[in-house]
Amino acid sequence: MPAELQSTSQGQTLILTLRNPERRNAIDPVMYAAGVEALGVAERSPDIRSVVITGADGMFCSGGNLQRLLANRLQPPDVQAQSIEGLHNWIETIRTYPKPVIAAVEGAAAGAGFSLALACDFIVAARNAVFVMAYSNVALSPDGGASWSLSHALPRQVATEILMCGDRIGAERLHALGVVNRVAETGSALDVALALAEQLNARAPNALASIKELLNEAPHAHLTHHLGQERDHFVKNLHHANGGAGISAFLEKRVPRYE
Repeated sequence: MPAELQSTSQGQTLILTLRNPERRNAIDPVMYAAGVEALGVAERSPDIRSVVITGADGMFCSGGNLQRLLANRLQPPDVQAQSIEGLHNWIETIRTYPKPVIAAVEGAAAGAGFSLALACDFIVAARNAVFVMAYSNVALSPDGGASWSLSHALPRQVATEILMCGDRIGAERLHALGVVNRVAETGSALDVALALAEQLNARAPNALASIKELLNEAPHAHLTHHLGQERDHFVKNLHHANGGAGISAFLEKRVPRYE
């Protein structure tokens, strides 16, 4: 069975499932491109308000295909560079995507699989989930934004340990470190992720998009500039139809309905 990224939906949530049974859901350039395309279609659809990325058969993702990497050593360096650019395009699409993206992790999230989970806005991990930055274990350095994501999420010493030592890390420790949002019982990560998605789907999409954009910009922005960005987003959202709907519903003690 060839590797594929399956696209389904439940309510207002798009579910993208990594499926590569022969390689423990390893990802490849075809899946990168499919991920970018699926998110592009969902971004234009008002019927989709959130995305969940998960893996098939109780396994999130084993990362890259080492056999393919070994074969690429016999090719010019730009062959592998182009492959990584495809992955990075998918990672950047997730990071800048205006709707919430949730990783639902069962089993292993290794190498680029860990990077993929870190690119999401939320991580729901089953108790059996194991995360490992396996790059240094095979004499490689990270890709998929792993060093960026971990350096922004964790103290330098912890990020260094994860990337250099290549040890397996459980969901509980990453939850304590603030990287994992929810720890679910084994076998229920997708259900918990979908419940979180439903909670987000009930909120104003324009407000969530503003929050994500502000969070993405904040680490690099001067305070004065960022205060101006917050002002502009606030005013824009106040004058959006959802702003009136939300405030009126709160004052009238009823559940709002957002566009």
